[in-house]
Amino acid sequence: MSGVMEGEWKRVAVALLCAAGVSVFLLKWRKQEKVKRKLQRAREKREKELGQAEKAVQHFRTQNPGVDLSSILTLSLAELSQRIRGGSLQPDAVLHAYMEKALEVHKKLNCGTAVLTESLNQLEDIESHKDGLLYGIPVSIKDNLDYEGYDSTCGVLTKLNNPAVKDSVVVSVLKKQGAIPFIKTNIPQGLLNYECSNPIYGRTVNPCNIEKVCGGSSGGEGALIAGGGSILGLGTDIGGSIRIPAAFCGICALKPTNNRISVRGLSSCVKGGKTALSAVGPMARDVESLALCMKALLCPDMFTLDPTVPPLPFNQEVYESLEPLRIGYYENDEYHQPSPAMSRALWKTKELLEKAGHTLIPFNPPRIFTAFNELVVRGNLADGGATLLQHFKEGPIDPSLQYQVSNWSLPTFMKRIISLLLRPFYPRMAALVHASSGVSSPADLWKQHKEAEDYIHETVAEWRRLVLDVLLCPMLGPAYNFNYTGKLSGPLSYTALYNVLNFPVGVVPVTVVTDEDEDQLKHYKGNFGDVSYKTFVKAIQGGVGLPIGVQCVAPPWQEEMCLRLMREVEKLCAKNKSFNMHH
Repeated sequence: MSGVMEGEWKRVAVALLCAAGVSVFLLKWRKQEKVKRKLQRAREKREKELGQAEKAVQHFRTQNPGVDLSSILTLSLAELSQRIRGGSLQPDAVLHAYMEKALEVHKKLNCGTAVLTESLNQLEDIESHKDGLLYGIPVSIKDNLDYEGYDSTCGVLTKLNNPAVKDSVVVSVLKKQGAIPFIKTNIPQGLLNYECSNPIYGRTVNPCNIEKVCGGSSGGEGALIAGGGSILGLGTDIGGSIRIPAAFCGICALKPTNNRISVRGLSSCVKGGKTALSAVGPMARDVESLALCMKALLCPDMFTLDPTVPPLPFNQEVYESLEPLRIGYYENDEYHQPSPAMSRALWKTKELLEKAGHTLIPFNPPRIFTAFNELVVRGNLADGGATLLQHFKEGPIDPSLQYQVSNWSLPTFMKRIISLLLRPFYPRMAALVHASSGVSSPADLWKQHKEAEDYIHETVAEWRRLVLDVLLCPMLGPAYNFNYTGKLSGPLSYTALYNVLNFPVGVVPVTVVTDEDEDQLKHYKGNFGDVSYKTFVKAIQGGVGLPIGVQCVAPPWQEEMCLRLMREVEKLCAKNKSFNMHH
């Protein structure tokens, strides 16, 4: 009898296990279906907005057959602004010209996440903003800048279907200055990556070569502006996110001091970090446009809307000064060896500045190894990546982030063991892995904040000892091949350092990669001779003809001084045509 009973129990147990297996499978399947539907809806929404925008452009063309929209696109921001003010161009014609061009660029590069059809309604009372410095200027904004009624997705499913209840402060100020935000642009999943791809909207490619990344995280902005679909845009930067896409796509951009421009109403997957600071800044085709944008944003309206922003208006006198400058410079930061094109761009720019009467002084950023590993990497991953990874739980992980996410997801004890094993052979990689495990306690975090403060003052002291006005340094480039950014955090030493220092820094394109630069990759060994240099060479191979920039740095709150050096570099490169072959 007991044998029969036992057989029954076994059958019941097997049946229960099968049922449990089936229900787990069903739950998983349901979740996947839900995710698919969510993604589908988001993409359909974007398609609908693109369709509405196309209809609006067609309607405008039918109503105004005589208006030549394409000639509007040839004007610089300064000229465009002048014509709108003078009345020879109407804001509605300008908006439709850029909307049409943005749609065309988007088809080729996939750079938009939402067309702000509200912009068409904004035209109705645009006359009341005639005094605004950006009156009638269409502006593109990065996906994570809140715009009422639209999602700020940051490329993650957790932030879908959660439209902003009001405009971010910068968007409000742009509108008050007469600008018309008309499109939101694409970003990487979670924003902490410099390739521009996410599971919702897909990948944005580089306008100079569609087989290359456009950079990130303000990648959609870089691509759209360089492609001619926008004349002025806003991005955000916590480790190079404004500068990298600008450099990869061949445009100009400025990362200001944190909170020189209000960061209220910016969406992020990792709010609360205090070691590496993020900033909002302008991106455009020339330095003059960046200066005009800064002047427009640094107005009483912004200081009223966000009283935590220091009320410092734009200092035109500093920006326009012609006094010779004392300029610090370095070519190799001793952490990541620059690519041949980066080095050439730096040396040639230095030479042009010297010929123009400026004094150039060698400068070494202090303790870069410690600064990068302990302040940049551990600073951004103080929680071991946990906050960011929360946003990745729902739905797929983008291929460009697979490597990065699998590393961050390792348990802390494993990261420490791997770091120990690597230390004797690959000290730099060991330090990186160790830093990615984050801080271990609040006391540890306070210690890190103190170290960051000390590091800033140490840099300032060195800057003062050399009596520098500004600094010239390499900018990461050229644009990578796909799916390498997640494997290469080392090259960010050139950009992310200035988020820890909180110095304003801008990028100006100065040249393009030559055959000789490409050929010299054969001799590239990296500063540490570890395997990552091979990965870097593979990432940048095939870059002939791609733009290369330099970075211009100034002390905190001296954006005008930074822009002044940028303008000087831009002017000298434009004169020196043989060097400056960028489109």
